Amino acid sequence: MTNNNQRSLGTVLTDTGLSLLAIAIAIIFIFPIYWAFSQSLRNPLDTFTVAGFGIPWVNFQPTLGNWIDQWSTPETVQSLANSTIIAVSASVLAIVLGTPAAYAVARFRFVRWKNRDITIWFLSQRVLPPVATVVPFYLLMRTLGLLDTHLSLILINATFVLPFVVVIMRQTFLDLPAELEEAAFVDGAGYFGAFWRVALPLAAPSMAATGLIIFAFTWNEFLFAVTLGSDKAITVPVHIAGAVDTRGVQFWFMGVRAMTVMVPPVLIAIIAQRYIVRGLTLGAVKG
Repeated sequence: MTNNNQRSLGTVLTDTGLSLLAIAIAIIFIFPIYWAFSQSLRNPLDTFTVAGFGIPWVNFQPTLGNWIDQWSTPETVQSLANSTIIAVSASVLAIVLGTPAAYAVARFRFVRWKNRDITIWFLSQRVLPPVATVVPFYLLMRTLGLLDTHLSLILINATFVLPFVVVIMRQTFLDLPAELEEAAFVDGAGYFGAFWRVALPLAAPSMAATGLIIFAFTWNEFLFAVTLGSDKAITVPVHIAGAVDTRGVQFWFMGVRAMTVMVPPVLIAIIAQRYIVRGLTLGAVKG
């Protein structure tokens, strides 16, 4: 009985410690969001005079003036529209190109290159430092006359997230039973028919999860946006960096812009979380 009580007490202490650790980690990640939200509700004077955690209605009187000022400026609306167009277009383009490529790598055997080598090549593109390609891409887009355009950022972002799509979707197709596609072949379907009618619908959750992840990558991309965009193609991350003038950092405006860039991906993830979980765990458990 004593040993059982000791084990029960040890289990309770372990669970309590892990719970406290999880809460501490959650606070660390949530605090920047809270800080941005608190800053966005402060008057400029309150930004420098409020002490403590800056709790609205406790440490200061909140105001929506900063939100109204920012959302009434054409620059904010334009940057938000640019980010939406670029992120959605690049994600769709990467999914359209990457999903068939992933299916080919998963199902076909190539003569000249091994499938493993092709997969490793795609993985190597994920660890390629983007800063190493800034100058070549800049010169290429200048030659093509695409500087400060949506098309240039769409193509570049799609290029960098395409390997992620291929790697994730390849594993998804490998986890799907090949017998289902073989049954489609027996019924007279070709390779494209088996892909379109059988494999693709079954891989839809993984495709949705992958699309949401690469959308977040593209939405938050800053390096190429600040390098190739100067006026017409400025995105929200670049707009956030512009919250600095001769008076220093305008924290009240930066708070509004930070919340603006964080809210869409977070809302999408919350709304589609069941697709993300189902897509990323597809094939993880086999019976």
